[in-house]
Amino acid sequence: MRTRKQHRDINWNKIMSFESVQSFKYLGSTVNQNNTIEEEIKERLIAGNKAFYANQKMFQNKLSKKSKLKLYWTLIRPIVTYACETWVLKENCIQKLMIFERKILRKIFGPNKEVNGLWRIKTNEELDELIKRKNILRFIKSQRLKLLGHVERMPNEIEVTRIYKWKPLASRPKGRPKDRWGR
Repeated sequence: MRTRKQHRDINWNKIMSFESVQSFKYLGSTVNQNNTIEEEIKERLIAGNKAFYANQKMFQNKLSKKSKLKLYWTLIRPIVTYACETWVLKENCIQKLMIFERKILRKIFGPNKEVNGLWRIKTNEELDELIKRKNILRFIKSQRLKLLGHVERMPNEIEVTRIYKWKPLASRPKGRPKDRWGR
């Protein structure tokens, strides 16, 4: 049996070799070399579009708008927001997510008929009122807060908690720090 010291002295490069890749899928999420989330969100939106068009007959059916909205919240939104707890959202990602959701909501709620007989699409504010401000961005924020609550309640011996509560010994670099939890 090897001791701890002998185990550390093993040259793992001779035993195993690892291929270097730009990005890979791990547990359904895309991890890339730059640690950016844009590629992951793009793939999630494509999957959400596929889910919507695969179930398009249900959305075109004579169901009530409330039922169609529940279908969206239970079938399509979970596909788009899978693993959203770890996303660091930038403004362009927020816009893409909001555009996707508004597109689906406009298909669910349809156009408005004006007094003069002309049809017009609903504004973003009208859509926001119809869903009672429960948009995809608020959902993502709530999921992130749920994860933070879980991490806060974990015992201090668990690795995730130790990393979360870790304080670096070195001083911070100059300049304003990035505000990542604010969104």
